[in-house]
Amino acid sequence: MTGTLLLSATAGTQQMTAWGQFVEIISKPDNMPVAGALLLVVLFTFISMREALRNDRLIREKRKDEILSNMQN
Repeated sequence: MTGTLLLSATAGTQQMTAWGQFVEIISKPDNMPVAGALLLVVLFTFISMREALRNDRLIREKRKDEILSNMQN
């Protein structure tokens, strides 16, 4: 019984979370370009969603003609 408890206790401490495994893999030197690309995906997703929400607001306010002029500035 004690051996089973000891075994399960040590197995629990060595278990990694999914986030910990992700950080361990992505932080290796050969994966740095992947980490950089991931940051770029997040950045451009944020920028595009911000623009989409701004355009939706202009359409809701019946100012659809301003969308193109805002994109050209």
